Amino acid sequence: DVQLQASGGGLVQAGGSLRLSCSASGFAFDDYAIGWFRQAPGKQFEVVSLIIDSSITTYYADSVTGRFTISRDNAKNTAYLQMNGLKSEDTAVYYCAAAPSSLAYHHGAYFPESFGSWGQGTLVTVSS
Repeated sequence: DVQLQASGGGLVQAGGSLRLSCSASGFAFDDYAIGWFRQAPGKQFEVVSLIIDSSITTYYADSVTGRFTISRDNAKNTAYLQMNGLKSEDTAVYYCAAAPSSLAYHHGAYFPESFGSWGQGTLVTVSS
């Protein structure tokens, strides 16, 4: 069975950094793309960052580009989201999800709707 677990959230001050981890098990991690998503109170669910199995193809939302970095370590079945220069608007519950790479990225485009396996979220709170 597919299992994903996000961790690493916490309380940080604006301008600080945090590293989230997504541990996976129960599926062929190497063949799956990993995505980070978030939802803040009263806000819509949004895509934060995506990484395909090759670790070369990545996507970042405009709001986090230049501040966040997504990565993965296939040997450890783990993906990461390094968050720097955190802002109060980054406050949200962050989730990691997985999708077969062939569905998540093709024809030069990403398909966030293909991410159907989800883990429990981890709360990130940024104080101003």
